[in-house]
Amino acid sequence: MKDMMYNSLHNRWLRLLAAMLGEGVVALALRLFIVPLGLYSGGLMGFCQLIRTLLHNTLGLEADIAGVLYFISNIPILLLGWKTLGPRMTFKTIACTVSFSLFYSIIPSPSLPIVDDYLTSCLLGGIIVGIASGIVLTCGGSGGGLDIVGLCLSKRGSRFTVGKFSLTVNFFLYAACLVLFVPEVAIYSVIYNFFSAMVLDRMHQQNVNVQAMIFTKEDEKELGRFIIEKLGRSVTYWEGTGAYSGKGLHVLVVCLSKFEIEDLLHAVHARDDHAFVTVQERVRVFGNFVRKLE
Repeated sequence: MKDMMYNSLHNRWLRLLAAMLGEGVVALALRLFIVPLGLYSGGLMGFCQLIRTLLHNTLGLEADIAGVLYFISNIPILLLGWKTLGPRMTFKTIACTVSFSLFYSIIPSPSLPIVDDYLTSCLLGGIIVGIASGIVLTCGGSGGGLDIVGLCLSKRGSRFTVGKFSLTVNFFLYAACLVLFVPEVAIYSVIYNFFSAMVLDRMHQQNVNVQAMIFTKEDEKELGRFIIEKLGRSVTYWEGTGAYSGKGLHVLVVCLSKFEIEDLLHAVHARDDHAFVTVQERVRVFGNFVRKLE
């Protein structure tokens, strides 16, 4: 199902639209299953929900401004991402962040929980959020927040990977929930976050490493420059000979993440309609290989 969905979205604008709609589904699941129970999402959104609750308790503010706070707090993060990650990924992140903040702010949350049982609600919310977030990542998008901060730290040589950074921040978030509220709020928030992370991991394709071999008769140096400059990957090529035709051709080999395959295929076929490409999934790569997201 994942591969069929991924292969059907070769158009980059359709993929961006799907990522934005995926953020809408994430917001819908939070508003219907998590917010009515007074639980907290992980990451930056969880802190925004926590600040919203504190403002409710201290200032009597009734409106749920967590979506607005999430958008505002992402502004400096996106500026950091623009310098570190480049304009292309930052543009996708901006689109997804705006979509999530908008959907979260306009979707009404029921006054009474749809499902009274906390565990069932955490399970349903976690599954839906995990699937929708997986679609966003599969389409090359990102909801922003701590993922971008962790990714920037990782690219700058920090020992913090995206996963470790998120786990550290979530530890302090749920520790604060444990101190400020009843233990059930923190416990069920952790359960929800676990379910969503587990489903997301099944949907997650960014870190599925693949090896692509490209056989072309066109200029291999131009394609090599695209791979190096646009995808940030190294490439090796050599000369080959077609056994059937006896004519020379160029063979290029590159290791990359699965979500980058669409851009690679687009570049290959734009330069050579007759190019032959093979892709091997889940290869193990050692040495100097950049993981875009963790």
